[in-house]
Amino acid sequence: MQHSGTISSVLQNKSTAVWSISPEATVFEAIKLMADKNVGALLVLSGEKLVGVITERDYTRKVALMGRSSKEAHVREIVSDKIISITPQHSIENCMKLMTENRVRHLPVLENDKVLGIVSIGDLVNWIISTQHATIEQMTQYITGGYPQPAN
Repeated sequence: MQHSGTISSVLQNKSTAVWSISPEATVFEAIKLMADKNVGALLVLSGEKLVGVITERDYTRKVALMGRSSKEAHVREIVSDKIISITPQHSIENCMKLMTENRVRHLPVLENDKVLGIVSIGDLVNWIISTQHATIEQMTQYITGGYPQPAN
């Protein structure tokens, strides 16, 4: 099934807030910010430059399971330097494929190295559900004639 649409459409329908943290912050500060904002990932920015993404998964695998202290470890120590990003022109389908192939749940959206936002697998699923609902509604209107019922 094709899921036509672009990341630009997804960004238009979500909050413009982009939560980020400095690579110099402690992992504890990152986890606290994620909890406060109810998000599973933060962009790691050095100034305005994207240097990575830190996730709850990074915390569990690189801090908690390694017996490290989240109050002593810094974000720069655990953030991966491999950044998988997308542009607003990427298709929904291509982003889902990227997420699956790279086993990630969040993709930063960049244009000319400027951060525009971040999309999660949840954002993509919600977008697909919304577009399917709209398509079903249009088809129902078409099949039923879409005319108001006559008054008696």
